[in-house]
Amino acid sequence: MLMKNSVADQKGRLKSILGGSAGNMVEWYDWYVYSAFTLYFAPIFFPKGDQTAQLLNAAAVFAVGFLMRPIGAWIMGIYADRKGRKAGLTLSVTLMCTGSLMIAVTPGYDSIGVLAPVILIVARLLQGISVGGEYGASATYLSEMAGKSRRGFFSSFQYVTLISGQLIALAVLLILQQAMSEQNLEAWGWRIPFAIGGVLAVIVFYLRRGLAETESYKNAQGAAAPRSSGLALFTKYPRQAFTVIALTAGGTLAFYVYTTYLQKFLVNTSGFSREAASQITAAALFVFMLLQPVAGALSDKIGRKPLMVGFGILGVLFTYLIFSTLAGTKDPYVAFALCLAALVIVTGYTSINAVVKAEMFPAHIRALGVALPYAIANTVFGGTAEYVALWFKQAGIEYGFFWYVTAMIGLSLIVYLGMKDTREHSLIHED
Repeated sequence: MLMKNSVADQKGRLKSILGGSAGNMVEWYDWYVYSAFTLYFAPIFFPKGDQTAQLLNAAAVFAVGFLMRPIGAWIMGIYADRKGRKAGLTLSVTLMCTGSLMIAVTPGYDSIGVLAPVILIVARLLQGISVGGEYGASATYLSEMAGKSRRGFFSSFQYVTLISGQLIALAVLLILQQAMSEQNLEAWGWRIPFAIGGVLAVIVFYLRRGLAETESYKNAQGAAAPRSSGLALFTKYPRQAFTVIALTAGGTLAFYVYTTYLQKFLVNTSGFSREAASQITAAALFVFMLLQPVAGALSDKIGRKPLMVGFGILGVLFTYLIFSTLAGTKDPYVAFALCLAALVIVTGYTSINAVVKAEMFPAHIRALGVALPYAIANTVFGGTAEYVALWFKQAGIEYGFFWYVTAMIGLSLIVYLGMKDTREHSLIHED
């Protein structure tokens, strides 16, 4: 009887982790689809010659894309702490679904005028809030739902699904480019990936509604339970909050540089074609995705701190060498090896950063504690990575950007060295 209950509990836990991580994949698919298909739908919403519409487009991509994420983290983090992890996950995917379907069905500028870009911006506002809150809700849920001995392994699936969402968006683009004419893709085909994202989000919505709530959240409830709020986070847990910002700064910068910006670097600096750069980065990202659970499982054996320290040391030692070598290579296989080396290094951060943050906060404020400081660092350092890189390049001192990334990783390394290992000092244990 005991064995049957144990098997049932394990199945329920796996179902919950699948629901939490699958929703994360759909969220990030929807997020990256916007970037992947911008060239096709921008003329529909922002016609050439209309300077105001072009400015609205730029404002939507930048401001809504990153500046809404801390706001979403704040709102959704509090919601997940007060109403439950399950409620936070369900609301998050609902907002993303709504945003995707709005983009898929909104008529173009020629039909409804300036209302078209306004609706697009509203849709991105919803998606920005959603993706800002998804990180904290899913990281908290996966960390709390996983058992003590496999918490690093299961929580690492957050980045597995994040990268898979990016790869699926890229795959949909490549398939549609092959299956449709350029004219049809520009006219209406670009709506297909947004519709796919909306439908997938509806499926995940029903999947998440059936998820079990975590015991950590249930145990934290009560008449005398403290309430989650931004003020409480930074007044009662300032050390943890600022530690999250500091440990995220170098990691999120490295992640965006080694993923989002690296493709542009291969084209603008190394001189590869767009097609070759896409193939190199896609292949490296696929291997990177597979590495996350391996590193997560390793952290369950040896601790979280050694992986983060390893990322910090290797990042400081090899970032300049990798980028300076990559800048001069014309061999795609060498480029792939260098890109993969960079991603292997950053795996020490990406695979466990979610569980490390979750283990630092008590249950009543955990979702907000994970989400908001991360979103702040992500906006300041991850969101500006490409701009800073291009500024250095335009100034003729591109090598300065290599040193900037190295220095930021070094600052985070100092934090890693001074931290306790959260595997051994996890507040989730106390739930």
